[in-house]
Amino acid sequence: MRKLRTNETNIKLKTTDGRYFVEAPDEKSDFVENVLSRLIGISGWAKTSICEKTQEAVIAACVEEGKKLADMGIKTFKIEARRTDKSFPLTSYELCCLAGDAVRNAASHLSVNINQPQDTIRIEIREKAYVYSGGQKGLGGLPVGSAGRGLLLLSGGIDSPVAGFLMSSRGMGIDAVHFHSYPYTSQEAKEKTIRLARIISSYCMDIRLYILNFTKIQMQIKERADSSWAVVLLRMAMMEAAEKTAAKIKSKCLITGESLSQVASQTIENLSCTQSRIKLPVLRPLIGLDKHSIITEAKNIGTYDVSIQPYEDCCTLFTPKHPVLHGNAEQANAIYESLELQPLIDEALHSCEIVKCSEY
Repeated sequence: MRKLRTNETNIKLKTTDGRYFVEAPDEKSDFVENVLSRLIGISGWAKTSICEKTQEAVIAACVEEGKKLADMGIKTFKIEARRTDKSFPLTSYELCCLAGDAVRNAASHLSVNINQPQDTIRIEIREKAYVYSGGQKGLGGLPVGSAGRGLLLLSGGIDSPVAGFLMSSRGMGIDAVHFHSYPYTSQEAKEKTIRLARIISSYCMDIRLYILNFTKIQMQIKERADSSWAVVLLRMAMMEAAEKTAAKIKSKCLITGESLSQVASQTIENLSCTQSRIKLPVLRPLIGLDKHSIITEAKNIGTYDVSIQPYEDCCTLFTPKHPVLHGNAEQANAIYESLELQPLIDEALHSCEIVKCSEY
């Protein structure tokens, strides 16, 4: 709801028992619905009519809703009433009966179906009277921030933005770290990642994107290590840099878009190698999903079209023809130590670029 408060001062928010009410002028309706469609933690919403808290006004509002339903081709309906204000002269049942009869008389094409109506006209008697029908299903989940904060390793691909969204839907606030290897990766690749971070931010509030230049690290791995180990060693360096970034910003975990055995670096043995040098927990919400399921979710949240733009990230550019598939963590760490990457990682952290990403 903070998106509505901070950006549109003529939109008013009110909280009552079990409900949020958003009051907005008609010209802001599309903006409000767009925000609500991306708001994790709510079950749904509907446009409502507000009327006087009298029997006549409430029934008249129900009749108007019934006519709207009939014009939409709805054939069956029912009435549901919730009377929080017990001083209202009618019980919920009495109000349902009177309103149902009035709607049926005014819209002859509508008939009552209590068990399986095509739509429901709802009445809420609170400090005011509210009448509405239809409505949109929300994203559900837990309010963002209620489960702490995590640091997402965000590439320009399909998977990691989906991973960030899924953890946000479980109440986790998200920041992100991206590894850039200019000139081997282009400025467009970095801009693509920033656009992805902005899309994710529209679901989970503002994201701080930490962009680390990994060119020297990647070149040192290329020059000193067997090419078959290149991606595993690069992922180990990324994990170490991400953990150090997380420590600075007090993130409680790392989040990746890894899916078991999707690529060579994501076998169970290689996953063990890449996280063997860090202590923070690594959350992998996509670990049991196939590519089709991940792509479907990416399309749902609006990241897919950006992710498939043809700008390569630093992992894909140096992928060997015959990568290690079942690396041994002890061997991987011995090779990693011999590369003397610590000064280069510290240099990348020191020169980190921070981009505040917000969709609104």
